Amino acid sequence: MANLLITRLRQGRRTLPFPDTEPNLPDRFRGLPAIDRSRCPAGCEACADACPTDAIAINGSLRIDLGRCLFCPECAIACPEGALHFTREYRLATSDRSDLVLTNGETLKLAHRLAADLHRILGRSLKLRQVSAGGCSGCEADVNVLNTVVFDLGRFGIQFVASPRHADGLLVTGPVTRNMSLALEKTYAAVPEPKIVVAVGACAISGGPFRDRPEVLNGASDVVPVDLFIPGCPPHPITILDGLLRLIGRIENRPPANIQQ
Repeated sequence: MANLLITRLRQGRRTLPFPDTEPNLPDRFRGLPAIDRSRCPAGCEACADACPTDAIAINGSLRIDLGRCLFCPECAIACPEGALHFTREYRLATSDRSDLVLTNGETLKLAHRLAADLHRILGRSLKLRQVSAGGCSGCEADVNVLNTVVFDLGRFGIQFVASPRHADGLLVTGPVTRNMSLALEKTYAAVPEPKIVVAVGACAISGGPFRDRPEVLNGASDVVPVDLFIPGCPPHPITILDGLLRLIGRIENRPPANIQQ
């Protein structure tokens, strides 16, 4: 027992100080994509051709749909002039699906706090029921890690619960397979009003790499209304935490992200 206590004292505080300080992200972290249009060759569509989910479109201007983006490096690798790269910007969550669609030079509009009436009820204590609607377990793993001592989601009053009847909302991962569609509908119906829905990951937002396949729907929005969109494949736990804290008003007035960083 003495050795255990000594070891624990040597370890010190294990919980990240986020959001009071900026997170220490891994070297290989890929965040918000940035584009230098001055380096884009005329008529070049190499990045769009390389994208596995059609997240990039070029029609006079270059458009990136972060809701479809897998944050893989294929577009950056394919760009002959190195005009596209991924920044270390982890703040990616938005309140509207359309805000994830960016054209060159456009600023990413980050998620805003719940409406006043919802914030009064849910802002200090948010209970979520997690629903894996056909996910690969990538997003599910990064959601689950928020419960560890490193992130300690509970210190913000956010907890995951076993029953939708005890929840204030749903956190959905996966593309929503047709076999899970009814289950998601019933789970949503079981959550008492007022309630919210959070879509985590490219699959839950747009269907991800499975988009338009006959076996799946194109994300949670095809079944239930979504209040928070957190892109990524999977999103980093800090990206998920940042989005949730913005939703309940714990992070406000931070500088917005921009596609040209």
